[in-house]
Amino acid sequence: MRLGRFRWWHIDEVLPIEADLFGAEQWSAAMFWNELANGHFYLVATDDDATDDDGAVLGYAGLAVSPPDEAWVQNVAVRRDAQRRGIGRLLLEALLAEAARRGARSTLLEVAADNAPAQRLYATYGFEPIGVRRGYYQPSNTDALVMQRNED
Repeated sequence: MRLGRFRWWHIDEVLPIEADLFGAEQWSAAMFWNELANGHFYLVATDDDATDDDGAVLGYAGLAVSPPDEAWVQNVAVRRDAQRRGIGRLLLEALLAEAARRGARSTLLEVAADNAPAQRLYATYGFEPIGVRRGYYQPSNTDALVMQRNED
């Protein structure tokens, strides 16, 4: 597995992952295009066993930095058949390193209130709950837990 920059040509490959993981709340191609067009930092994890230079996408993650010192994790997603292999951790670590490189003192994210595994992952990296956005995820009306990590 290797990490690389998420490029426009990855969008078609991540859409089925989005559909599988997030169903009706999946991001659209236009949303990914917008993230890339706005210069946000996105990575893909690809299968390094592939015979070409651009293996199959196993996962992806994005970060938006708001100067002067705040960053938001936009998403972290790993294909179901690639989960439980540390890919989500590697993606998150890379996002946090980029946030630090860009001078972020605070990194925030939103996670579904019913997604305990993701919450546990984020907690191991120092994220703590700071609020709830009621009915944030639509159309399921699921609450989002807002979590924050501050640099020491």
